[in-house]
Amino acid sequence: MALLLDINFDGRNKFGEFHKEMPDERVIHWQKEKDHNPDLSSVRYAVVWKPQPGLLASLPDLRVIFSAGAGVDHIFEDPKLPKDIPLVRFVDPDLTNRMSEWVVLQCLMHLRQQRKYDRNQFKHHWQELDQPIASDVRIGMMGLGELGCNAAEKLNVMGFQVNGWSRSKKYVEGVQCFSGEGGFDAFLGQSDILVCLLPLTDRTTGILNAGLIKRLPQNGAIRPVIINAGRGGSQVEADIIEALQNGMLGGVSLDVFETEPLADDSPLWDFENAIITPHVAATSNISALAKYVAGQITRYESTGKLNNLVDMARGY
Repeated sequence: MALLLDINFDGRNKFGEFHKEMPDERVIHWQKEKDHNPDLSSVRYAVVWKPQPGLLASLPDLRVIFSAGAGVDHIFEDPKLPKDIPLVRFVDPDLTNRMSEWVVLQCLMHLRQQRKYDRNQFKHHWQELDQPIASDVRIGMMGLGELGCNAAEKLNVMGFQVNGWSRSKKYVEGVQCFSGEGGFDAFLGQSDILVCLLPLTDRTTGILNAGLIKRLPQNGAIRPVIINAGRGGSQVEADIIEALQNGMLGGVSLDVFETEPLADDSPLWDFENAIITPHVAATSNISALAKYVAGQITRYESTGKLNNLVDMARGY
């Protein structure tokens, strides 16, 4: 049996973690070995991030595909993706907690107007700003999966009013839940800070657009804010830029973009009320990923069962 890794983590040499967790198995690092035409006939398992198109379909004995991150849209971009092979997303407390840290940080930054205080600091200007408390602010969590529910729980602890929206009805303690198209407008109308952690599908592509922005409340405790750490394809950046320019949005925090890296000439860099991070809200820990994959393979080999399977029809 062989394990194929098609991952590029900025050159970090941590692939030995897979050898450590699976010492009896052959581990093929595709990024390093592809020029030597390695024998892939015995590959049963593949761990991938933005895999080379057609690579997965070329593996004759492939049994399971593992995403190296929480998202799987990068795998569905492969037009030759074999849809009859189980696809598993990465779920790990380290990744989940990192995402929640980032989301909570961004909500607090906008609540406490930290960017304005930063500007005043550089100007040596002492000024107290009026600001609401967390309980006056309504946060709308778009996506109530593992990441969204964890972030919602921590925002509740901070005292925010937390609402949540998902395609299908869910029940989350301490969260007012909305679902489906019928509940979307009511949800948006109660979202002073809109947090998007949705997977990228045909339905969510471009969902953060001008039409959505117009449905956010303009009379809340703060001007509407959009926070996106889900997928860059969910946002229409031209619409977000226009809304920042005309005041429809009071601010944004963006960790993902339509094209990455974000272009040097993008206006998003220059808005004082925009917080830009380079897709680092929740990076995968290689050691945790290796343990996760090894555990899943052991379970699959003994029981034929897997955790955190992706619905191939829905795409998440």
